[in-house]
Amino acid sequence: MDSPDSLYGLGLALALGLLVGLERGWHERDLAEGQRVAGIRTFALIGLLGGSVALLTPQFGIVLPAIAFVTLAGVLVVAYVLRQQRIHDAGVTSIIAALLTFAFGVMVVHGQVLVAAAGAVVTVILLGSKPLLHDWVARLRVDELYATFRLLLISVVVLPLLPDRGIGPWQALNPYRIWWMVVLICGISFVGYFAMRIAGERRGVLATGLFAGLASSTAATVSLARRAREPAGTTELLAAGIAIAGATMFLRILVVAGILHWPLAVRLAGPLLVAGGVAFAAAWLLWRRGGAGPGDGTSVSNPFELKPALIFAGLLALVMLLSAALMERFGHGSIYWLAAAAGLADVDAITLSLAGMAGQTLPLPTAAAAILVAAVVNSLVKSGLALWIGGRGLGLRVGAAMLAAVLAGLASFAIAAPG
Repeated sequence: MDSPDSLYGLGLALALGLLVGLERGWHERDLAEGQRVAGIRTFALIGLLGGSVALLTPQFGIVLPAIAFVTLAGVLVVAYVLRQQRIHDAGVTSIIAALLTFAFGVMVVHGQVLVAAAGAVVTVILLGSKPLLHDWVARLRVDELYATFRLLLISVVVLPLLPDRGIGPWQALNPYRIWWMVVLICGISFVGYFAMRIAGERRGVLATGLFAGLASSTAATVSLARRAREPAGTTELLAAGIAIAGATMFLRILVVAGILHWPLAVRLAGPLLVAGGVAFAAAWLLWRRGGAGPGDGTSVSNPFELKPALIFAGLLALVMLLSAALMERFGHGSIYWLAAAAGLADVDAITLSLAGMAGQTLPLPTAAAAILVAAVVNSLVKSGLALWIGGRGLGLRVGAAMLAAVLAGLASFAIAAPG
């Protein structure tokens, strides 16, 4: 019997076919009539065909969609062969898009509306992004290609194989959680690396500090501080780049905390945003004083070799074990010393570890305060590196910017603290 649900399903199947057909029709708009495998009307009809076949499945069985799919594929292949003989175009994208459109029509009628709609939108985006994707692939270097494969290896292959339970002393080590944290940091570094790659290494120290700070603000500090010894180095400009890297670190901590434990991110939002804002303001003032300066950026090494990922996993596991041991022996007060020690080298490991324990084995206020301790120590370490590597002038400027940022952040945390 006719029903509103059936009409709704057919209408949506038709709409998804029109959506895909609109992109294909626009892409092949310059071809003469008869040279297209399928245009906007054909794609709309293919979507409608998928919906109609799905409606008939209860009466004729599951074999009907398979027969319809194979028949449609055969018709499209014949049309493709005839078209290829005329214009010698070997592309099969439109055929794949047509078969997907049929599948979307079937899915809609069977109740998978959101999945079908999302699939259609992604299909249209991929079809319309051909020039951009081809240009990106052409510019991709072999080391970046293998870096992408390594990221997929640690996230898609290794991660699902790990047990999601506590093991070892005090049940403190969760292999799945540890590796998920590695994947998270690698993903953030991946975005930062390619953002800098697209912006160009020689487009300014500020862009270098911003994008390198996504991967490692400490590494950015070392790279920029080394240039202060060069004859062409501009102290204010390099200090501005380091200040931006430090400001990016505060925001990165907030993002990581928000992904892992939202209440912790809410508690940290005020001090981290204040500290980051002050650091950005200091960078802007230093930039204004520094003038144009040199435009070279610094290189950020590829962050997705397997060895650094394993080292980070070991550091994270060690921090988790030490956290559990210290709390078992001395209580929650010792966590601040651990956070300070971890902040000497890195803030990501202690942030990830404390975010995993916040609200469970560790009180939320304690976890937030410990993360701030690590951020403060790491900011002071960057000031020391700038002084040691770049000299007194750079060290004083970076130190003033970082000190202002951490004092403002700690003041915000103290004001917002209950009681």
